[in-house]
Amino acid sequence: MGHPIIEPSPWLILPFGLLLGAIALGPLIRPAAWARHYAKIALTLGAFTATYYWIGLHALPRVAETAHEYVSFILLIGALYLVSGGIHIHIPRQATPAANVLFLLVGALSANLLGTTGASMVLIRPWIRINRPRVKAHHIVFFIFLVSNIGGCLTPIGDPPLFLGYLKGIPFWWVAQHCWLIWLVATAFLLAAFYILDVRDYRQAGRSTPASPAGRREPWRLEGRRNLLWLLVVVGSVFLERPPFLREFLMAAAAAASYFTTPKTIHHANQFNFHPLQEVGILFAGIFATMIPALDWLQIHASQWGAVRPSLIFWGSGLLSSVLDNAPTYLGFLSALFGWAVSPELVAQVQTLIQSHGAGLHEGPAWVTFQALQRWHASALASGTVSPEEIRVASLLGSQTLNVCLVALSVGAVFFGAATYIGNGPNFMVKAIADHQQVPTPGFLGYLAKYTLPFLVPMLVLVWLVFLR
Repeated sequence: MGHPIIEPSPWLILPFGLLLGAIALGPLIRPAAWARHYAKIALTLGAFTATYYWIGLHALPRVAETAHEYVSFILLIGALYLVSGGIHIHIPRQATPAANVLFLLVGALSANLLGTTGASMVLIRPWIRINRPRVKAHHIVFFIFLVSNIGGCLTPIGDPPLFLGYLKGIPFWWVAQHCWLIWLVATAFLLAAFYILDVRDYRQAGRSTPASPAGRREPWRLEGRRNLLWLLVVVGSVFLERPPFLREFLMAAAAAASYFTTPKTIHHANQFNFHPLQEVGILFAGIFATMIPALDWLQIHASQWGAVRPSLIFWGSGLLSSVLDNAPTYLGFLSALFGWAVSPELVAQVQTLIQSHGAGLHEGPAWVTFQALQRWHASALASGTVSPEEIRVASLLGSQTLNVCLVALSVGAVFFGAATYIGNGPNFMVKAIADHQQVPTPGFLGYLAKYTLPFLVPMLVLVWLVFLR
């Protein structure tokens, strides 16, 4: 895939800003009105931008490429959501603080296979059940921190921003290779903080609560085990880049097979419904369409903003991810990185090297980028199908400084998504389930004051000082 970059009018970025502002403020200011009208707002703004690009700028290939990325993105999210909705875990015993830490660690790891949305939907209900009757706000917030966000930092399946990076050409295992130590430090920090809070609460609540009503000993149960097979199909299909649309077909087929073969009793036990997936699908249709001019404008003008620094990428992408959805924020900063670091001349030089099979001058940025293509995109290089997007990504992967910037972007978008309820899709879904089960949860400002500032921010500062400054 590839397309010539068209410089849009800055006014075309306005629908993107309007949509993100509506997503951030609508559920807080007018939740009932937002629930009724969000689809009209998102689809109208998206249709306006896509139509103008298609007809007004004659950029149908650009619109088609974005549409393909959206289909791949939403099919992965949807497949993981449907498959996870068919898995029900029943844990009869009440949890101790140590058992809770183990549960959160397993949840953080599983987010890399189920996605943060899938892991959150599978695990939030058993998490609440095993902590009855002493379940408190910190149980919900740290679940959001670790399972709904930070845990999914090791694979593109884990969190939507990383999958979008994968679609842009960032290799699947690159994230795990470069971010695992940061993930380990962040996870250990938050688990230690949670353990301190939970031990205090456990002692105050007392230790002698019966494990199940009337003293019955119930077995542990994992229902819907056949969905583990469909999960393997979804995860395996992520690696299939060719032939076109095979990946998307397998994801859709696995999701459909999971849904129609899962007993209704399991869906009922999980309170499964399509509303969260419908909302994500509609909102991201609008986001993908309206962000086309914003991404193109960033890629063209970012080089005028001075030298690129990992600290700027980490804090900039992170702070925006905390108040906007982290997926479009990630794409915006990735486009800015392309604009900062990769000139059209460099892309042309690398294309010349590809055509000559590496013959010529073996030094300089073009040669470094060509070597990165040999390492990370050998199959595309051998078949002569390297896209300009893959060349831009390879230029980031081949430079040590820019590689750190890409790490800063990946970590910033994922970690800061936990800072507020609106930073990542699963956050509000977890809060809604907790509220429905009458579990106390903090409000928007209480979340910030009681948990983000005293617990999440120190972890972010530690990560910055040790790895990214």
